Amino acid sequence: MQTMDSNSQQPDKECNEMDGVVYKETEKSQKTCCSKLKMFIMALSFAYFAKALSGSYMKSSLTQIERRFDLSSFKVGLVDGGFEIGNLLLIITVSHFGARMHRPRLIGIGCLLMAIGSFLTGVPHFFMGRYNYETSVKTMENITNGILPCLAVQNQTTIDHTSTKSTYSANSDCDRHSSSNMWVYVFLGNVLRGIGETPVVPLGISYIDDFAKAENSAFYISCLHTITLLGPMCGFLLGSLCAKLYVDIGFVNADSVTITPKDARWVGAWWLGFLVSSVVMLLSSIAFWFFPKSLPKQGEENKIKNSHELFKENSSVPSNIPAEKLSGIVKGFIPSLRKLLGTAPYFLLLCMCILHFNYFIGLITFKAKYMEQHFGQSASKANFLIGIIQLPVVSAGIFTGGLIMKKYKLSVVGAAQLSFGASLVGYVFLISQMGITCDNSNVAGLTVTYDGKPQLSYSETTLLSQCNNDCACSLKQWDPVCAYNGITYVSPCLAGCKYSSGAGKSTVYHNCTCVASAPLLSRNSSAILGQCPRKKECSVSFIVYMVITTIGAFINSVGGTPGYMVIIRCISPELKSLAVGLQNLVIRTLGGIPAPVYFGALIDTTCLKWGIKKCGGKGACRLYNIEAYSCLEGIALIGHLQRAQGLLRRRRIGVNFKRELAKRQGT
Repeated sequence: MQTMDSNSQQPDKECNEMDGVVYKETEKSQKTCCSKLKMFIMALSFAYFAKALSGSYMKSSLTQIERRFDLSSFKVGLVDGGFEIGNLLLIITVSHFGARMHRPRLIGIGCLLMAIGSFLTGVPHFFMGRYNYETSVKTMENITNGILPCLAVQNQTTIDHTSTKSTYSANSDCDRHSSSNMWVYVFLGNVLRGIGETPVVPLGISYIDDFAKAENSAFYISCLHTITLLGPMCGFLLGSLCAKLYVDIGFVNADSVTITPKDARWVGAWWLGFLVSSVVMLLSSIAFWFFPKSLPKQGEENKIKNSHELFKENSSVPSNIPAEKLSGIVKGFIPSLRKLLGTAPYFLLLCMCILHFNYFIGLITFKAKYMEQHFGQSASKANFLIGIIQLPVVSAGIFTGGLIMKKYKLSVVGAAQLSFGASLVGYVFLISQMGITCDNSNVAGLTVTYDGKPQLSYSETTLLSQCNNDCACSLKQWDPVCAYNGITYVSPCLAGCKYSSGAGKSTVYHNCTCVASAPLLSRNSSAILGQCPRKKECSVSFIVYMVITTIGAFINSVGGTPGYMVIIRCISPELKSLAVGLQNLVIRTLGGIPAPVYFGALIDTTCLKWGIKKCGGKGACRLYNIEAYSCLEGIALIGHLQRAQGLLRRRRIGVNFKRELAKRQGT
């Protein structure tokens, strides 16, 4: 009996041991699968950080690129839109076909292309000559006095002859100089960076949503976007650092530079940040080559009965499932696209995203420039404040939105209401900031007369006055000087200055006839290099502007994650990658590409004084009409709100929206 009992207990013991092995194997596999998903989220977060770093640095350096290549705001907007153009070329193809391929490896290839694009963007600096900013007076370090800005009329015959020869020589050199079109390489590098970014967003989001629990997906994506916003913060901080450094750092004596970072001619080391971001992008591509094509669904690992089935589940290509043919994928594209656009909630949200993104991209592209022109801030300080204050607030807002969805378990309808409400309140704050600005700088002949009376002029003829008629002054050049009467003059010559003392940044111009003839109180008739500083009231206005924009940015960003999840949840699971890709395609086509271009074209219409290129012709703008500049952004925002209101008034779409959301919520 004992023998029989021992024999009967033996199978039970073996079964128990086998069950323990299977349980341990399954538990170990569950931890491995979860860790792989979390590692993928970490790798994708770093890739998001890297691409956001590169993109935000491009935004922060647009002012420097504009001045270095003597571009108008219109062309700068075109250069910035190159990223969206590159993304547009492949977004639909990658989103549809990429979902059926090895998504992590495609993301790795995209990161590698972005690294090459960032490197190509910064390369033109090494093939261009030294940066020679425009100036009407050539000073030398060994000359401390005797420079004559204002030349007598009788001496102009010789001077005009010399000027003509030099102009002819400059034009001849310009025809042979390739740097005049080097901005095209910056554009092409941005296009390549956009091509590389194509698989990162749609394939990364769909990979997480496919293998994560439904209740964890929104939280993971909000964490992803929160970490991503560290990239723009670091990008703008890097832009602030590079903007402080002179463009030819290491090759030019800093004492010989007569301009400061607040000068409209200053160009920072814009190229340096692109090389840094290229290295970061290259590092982010490495991890994706080691992830599998697919993972078990989070929370469903216990369904695996034994280690053999577990191995089959984790294999990248299951042996019992035939590979999907390419022809079948191509034939299914058009029906999938038709079904996607026929979903009323998705179509309505897509239209709203276009309007939102259209204004947002135009605003962020020229935000640093807005702060420079309206409040007299340097490019370095503007980028620093954007990176250290506003972007962390946006990051906190996106994280808060995801946290609210997870805590209160919002339905699709609740998420849509939260997203729309936050965006509406955020727009109210954006509208209110348009009235906060400073007065135009007092520039003789442009914003005020030589008598100090307010007068706006877009004509160069108003730069001439009786006080400088005896001087032979160029009306094209921009070399501002600040007089003790608080008025800025376009050049020492136009100020009527007879001679100067000192050298470099310490140059002082004396006996300026226009300063002496002004009816404003002044200590003397001298002037120093640079524009006059803004009034103290402008500093207070700038603080109020930063507070309002920061609060508005936080409220607006709270609705980011809920709105994103509505788009994902209101469509069929098999269409998620295509939906995200189509959304990126449309908002880039109708928002990302045209917005910087037409915003830049509108800004160009407010220019009061254009610079001149090395070869002649119109260069970068030096002075804007602040009042008109501010009104343009306000009009653009109100126009977008009116179009959004028109969409919401369409009752048929609204009814279908609620009906479709209720249907998706029920399923």
